[in-house]
Amino acid sequence: MPIATPEVYGEMIDRAKEKGFAYPAINVTSSQTLNAALQGFTEAGSDGIIQISTGGAEYLSGQKVKDMVTGAVALAEYAHVVAKNYPVNVALHTDHCQKEKLDKYVNPLIAISQERVDKGQDPLFNSHMWDGSAIEVEENLQIAEELLSRTSKAKLILEIEVGAVGGEEDGVTGEINEKLYTTVADGMRTLEVLGLGEKGRYITALTFGNVHGAYKPGFVKLRPEILKEIQDECGKKYGKDKPFDLVFHGGSGSTAQEIADAVSYGVIKMNVDTDTQYAFSRPVVDHMFSNYSGMLKIDGEVGNKKMYDPRSWGKKAEAGMAARVIEACERLGSKGTSVNA
Repeated sequence: MPIATPEVYGEMIDRAKEKGFAYPAINVTSSQTLNAALQGFTEAGSDGIIQISTGGAEYLSGQKVKDMVTGAVALAEYAHVVAKNYPVNVALHTDHCQKEKLDKYVNPLIAISQERVDKGQDPLFNSHMWDGSAIEVEENLQIAEELLSRTSKAKLILEIEVGAVGGEEDGVTGEINEKLYTTVADGMRTLEVLGLGEKGRYITALTFGNVHGAYKPGFVKLRPEILKEIQDECGKKYGKDKPFDLVFHGGSGSTAQEIADAVSYGVIKMNVDTDTQYAFSRPVVDHMFSNYSGMLKIDGEVGNKKMYDPRSWGKKAEAGMAARVIEACERLGSKGTSVNA
């Protein structure tokens, strides 16, 4: 299947919410990690989301170039070509973009998609994330409102974050404090400013103790009941069950029960990055250590080309990451839910 159309992406989100499951959103930084994600989704019989962070996009453009838009466009174009060979629907998304990076990343990408839509084509991406977690809620929502007016015209979905995520991702560090927990008042204000879809479709990361990075279960103090409280109170006011389509950030180290609870409260997308990075790298380490003498030209020898050919360890890396994607689909309940499965 090709990359999901705007209509198909909307249907994916609706189906997840109605059926009570969520899609893994897999961060990628190369054609190899993209291929691994596509393989994993296919083997799981799950539709899914592939996303590119600002740092990932910069890396993709080349270490001497470091242009986020170039990297994001290049991988998106690649994805549009290779995804046609896989029998699942995949949406393209850009991950965390802070205020100071909007003009270097999301704004130009929205403009590219608008140009495509004006020509009768589908947008390049399916959705973009605006990360206003580092600024006050009012300014966050004002910027979100302006972005929503533009993403809706370009047939894109906007992702916002109301509250803060702790830990570190792409060089951005969030403090671990009370701001990790979104309030009912924050939820109410979000709906007042952005509406319930009439101004354009958006998905929302409400924070409940989320922290980026690698942690053992129990370290992160998640309180998914906060999501239920916000959904219930806001839904009561607006007469709509679970008014928010929710996103789960910083999920490494989460227990199976915490994930299940969050999904039951309306989470339809869960970001997966740290765990898939490890799953990709771990088989490479095994390969290097197990084939040490073949990898290196020691004492004037020539080594073993079959061992140091990047394809030999690259295939193992992709398989390792694909397996972790399958696990994510199982934990989130999306396995076997693709309309094409």
